[in-house]
Amino acid sequence: MSARLQKILSQWGIASRRRAEELILAGRVRVNGEVAKLGQTAEPTTDRIEVDGTLIAVQSRPTPVYLLLNKPVGVVSTCYDPQGRPTVIDLLPSQLRECEGIHPVGRLDIDSSGALLLTNDGDLTFRLTHPRHSFSKTYAVWVQGRPTAAVLAAWRNGIDLEGQFTLPARVEVLKQQTDRTLLEIILTEGRNRQIRRVATQLEYPVLYLHRTRIGDISIDGSSQRGRLRQQSLASGCYRHLQPAELHSLQCAGDRLPTAEPLVGKATNL
Repeated sequence: MSARLQKILSQWGIASRRRAEELILAGRVRVNGEVAKLGQTAEPTTDRIEVDGTLIAVQSRPTPVYLLLNKPVGVVSTCYDPQGRPTVIDLLPSQLRECEGIHPVGRLDIDSSGALLLTNDGDLTFRLTHPRHSFSKTYAVWVQGRPTAAVLAAWRNGIDLEGQFTLPARVEVLKQQTDRTLLEIILTEGRNRQIRRVATQLEYPVLYLHRTRIGDISIDGSSQRGRLRQQSLASGCYRHLQPAELHSLQCAGDRLPTAEPLVGKATNL
């Protein structure tokens, strides 16, 4: 059955859906000897599909891998870093590092830590990072100072960032000290470095940002709904997702629109 090229490349672990789009636009993908175009379809069992001159072997589709990683501060959420900084892929054992197409789902910036998904399932990555998704992510955030009730209300209702308001968010005070406050923040959108930008704009800059949960999947082993229970993950460690956890991600993805995306950048928070 024919399918769009970016979908074929993601399903066979060559690249995430967004990365596949970039490869096509850069002229690095050919179908039957011709440079491919974005939106072009192909039949993977009969058409000759090449990436950078290498024929993809659709008969040897890699086994899907789904991991949860507790990313440390100082590690970049990419597969390769031209500056030579450690990447999330470097934290995996060799047998997983060599797994074809494995990549992070979205990003946490280098100064942030916590829950990050890695997979070679490009379709799932595309659905979970679609800009119109409503998949929640939970953060523990230390900010400088003691935000007032008015500031917290504004943060919850939405803040104008470069002409576009953020979606309503859950912002709760967990702990306060003389010069800092620990907040729990739950977002259902993922704009670039959103929490840090909002906190700076409100004049309570972030001191520490740690993502504790993606949907119902937690690095501390707890479940938002009380059903899933796993061992806590130490910083730099990973584990495979359980079937129920994967099902929760797939169900979230099933609620997303099916339209093809525009090429965009991954999100840092």
